[in-house]
Amino acid sequence: MSNRLLSVTAHTTLDYVEALATGYEFEFDSVGVVNATTDREDPTAVQLQIELDNRTEEHVPKHVVELQLEPDQARTLAGELEDHAARVEDGTADT
Repeated sequence: MSNRLLSVTAHTTLDYVEALATGYEFEFDSVGVVNATTDREDPTAVQLQIELDNRTEEHVPKHVVELQLEPDQARTLAGELEDHAARVEDGTADT
């Protein structure tokens, strides 16, 4: 992804993920960056940032989605990700 809005460094959480953006009249496969961070000084929330590479996409302008998560929300999301990752590894269905 050239010309990114997010800086990708050694500290970036996931510097390459496969992604799918879907709208009412479009769908496009892409690659993206996902980063979890907080403010360096006096953090008040966990920031989950997502940017897709849209160099060839006409429906979605270049942008970053940033979720501001309270600590309990971040932990809930982390727990759900762990549960779903385990199901994928085990090959079991969602119950």
